[in-house]
Amino acid sequence: MKIDTNQLLRFTTAGSVDDGKSTLIGRLLYDSKSIFEDQLAAVENSSKQKGIEGVDLAMFTDGLKDEREQGITIDVAYRYFTTPKRKFIIADTPGHIQYTRNMVTGASTANAAVVLIDARHGVIEQTKRHTFIASLLNIPHIIVCVNKMDLVDYSEEVFNSIIEQFEEFSSKLLIKDVRYIPISALNGDNVVNRSENMSWFQGSPMLHELETLHISSDINKIDARFPVQTVLRPQRPGFEDYRGYAGRIASGIYRVGDEVSVLPSGFNSKIKSINAGEAEVEEAFAPMSVAMTLEDDIDISRGDMIVKKNNQPELSQEFDVMLCWLNNSPVKPRTKYSIMHTSNEQKAVIKEVVYKMDVNTFKRNDEDKDLKMNDIARIKLKTSHRLMLDSYRDNRNTGSIILVDESTKETVAAGMIV
Repeated sequence: MKIDTNQLLRFTTAGSVDDGKSTLIGRLLYDSKSIFEDQLAAVENSSKQKGIEGVDLAMFTDGLKDEREQGITIDVAYRYFTTPKRKFIIADTPGHIQYTRNMVTGASTANAAVVLIDARHGVIEQTKRHTFIASLLNIPHIIVCVNKMDLVDYSEEVFNSIIEQFEEFSSKLLIKDVRYIPISALNGDNVVNRSENMSWFQGSPMLHELETLHISSDINKIDARFPVQTVLRPQRPGFEDYRGYAGRIASGIYRVGDEVSVLPSGFNSKIKSINAGEAEVEEAFAPMSVAMTLEDDIDISRGDMIVKKNNQPELSQEFDVMLCWLNNSPVKPRTKYSIMHTSNEQKAVIKEVVYKMDVNTFKRNDEDKDLKMNDIARIKLKTSHRLMLDSYRDNRNTGSIILVDESTKETVAAGMIV
């Protein structure tokens, strides 16, 4: 199998407070030589002021002043780095219970989740919570890093015991690919370089796993979905009759000559041309941004979707969503929200809270219907017009929504269509 090492890989970190997430990312950036000299000098200077010998690795990611003072991660910190084999975007998410919503937003676009477990404590409540959220968000790959192995004398028995604990509860979740690595973020064992202290571990260091992770097959290539973002009418010499539909392909493959349907109208046509930038191409696929023209003159606008004639999403005004409530204010009954789904924006109301999920026990609570910040619940939504829907399990792009408060314009919830 050919590994697409030139692809961008997005990964999120997850784990409890003080598991060493920020230190791990700092070590990853430091040992892979992905830190600018001025940034390194600033962190070295700050480390000296705190009385720390060498470099406080966590300071490369803990950017907020409050975080640096408290030594914890509050916000989602995004970091970009590159190696000769791949480009990466890291979402360093908070470990505290009250920041579950940040974990959801940071992980929503991730190809992989790096779950940290303190070797001294093993699998704890937060490990289960974050793994459950990773499963809910359909993150294809999970790398379990058992950190602080230096504090348990690099014990193989401790490592194997934690694998057993993790597999006992994760077997109940829908997780496709799990890998386990024993590490010491502080000392650099098995992060970028192989550890000399754990010769019993035959696997690869964490960076090698990330560099060689096969992510092409994670993209849905079967269900062709092209949400139209804008209509192109150049009105310049040579393009007087040009009418192109521009957007980013959410999933699937499109070829010139394909028979397509335009939703929600249901009109059929064929693809006349596809442009990717200045070049005209015969084929385009997710996640390319392209402009298409059709053989027939159809009224198409932003929010419509071009799909294959024989493979169409569900059109519905009422549907169920697994929702994470992100706002400080609780859900208000009969409140109207703006719902954002691909390039489509409609009005929506929450008809019913079916149940809330206890992310610690994975049990459903049918009694408590009040949604507060960080709550995850299954709800019934009703929209003003039909949306073109896929389940989130089948298609992360066309299966996700956000709700926006119409009065404050705040994003109040993120949801996954069931």
